[in-house]
Amino acid sequence: MNEEQQVELLSKVDIFESLSKEEVREILRDLLQRNAEIHLGAGEVFYTPRQPDGKLFILKQGRVRIYKMEASREFTLEMVDAGTVFGEVAFTPHALRDAYAEAMEPSIVLAMDRADVERLIQGKPQVGIRIISLLSERLHYYETRMQDVTLKGVPARLASLILLLVKSEGVQVPGEIRIPTSYTHEHLGTMIGANREAVTRAFGRLQDEGALQIRRRLIYVEDVQALESAAGRLLEEEGESFS
Repeated sequence: MNEEQQVELLSKVDIFESLSKEEVREILRDLLQRNAEIHLGAGEVFYTPRQPDGKLFILKQGRVRIYKMEASREFTLEMVDAGTVFGEVAFTPHALRDAYAEAMEPSIVLAMDRADVERLIQGKPQVGIRIISLLSERLHYYETRMQDVTLKGVPARLASLILLLVKSEGVQVPGEIRIPTSYTHEHLGTMIGANREAVTRAFGRLQDEGALQIRRRLIYVEDVQALESAAGRLLEEEGESFS
């Protein structure tokens, strides 16, 4: 990826959208001069709660999973795609800062430490305003995900997650919406706080209700309204909780 391609990519990152191409180019060159670019292999964990200093990451290429450890079990908070800023929770005292970041495929990230971020905000206040907004949105998203685990049974949690996947990566095809990423039941379980067997049973229930189908290891949403109805059910309405 040459410099022009990198500038084009960073210009689309939400915190930099208000900046000119020249301003983005200046930021990019500054980061590269200080070896802020990190190349990661698939499965590599590159950020943990044990690291004392918070960092703000920009994913240039690849895919990253943000997760927490709860009672020796992984709980996936978010899947991050290229062109996304993440790690901003590390700049707060909030409990959600205790997260890990893992590359799901070969990836490249730009890492900005606290001094980098503070210098950027001082020079470009509009970037600071966007980071604050992004932080608020991300915290609300994480808290909602974690509340779902407490208030909803596995079928409702799975339905909520699939609705998020529809929004973030769904592809409209005739009569249905396809999720193009092949997620294993075990992986989906880490995203909703459930074991693989519970996810399998929840998929069976959602298929029986006509909300979706699984074909060739891909999820096809056939009835968004049915999925929304399932996602709205609280734990006491589920009958069997499948936990």
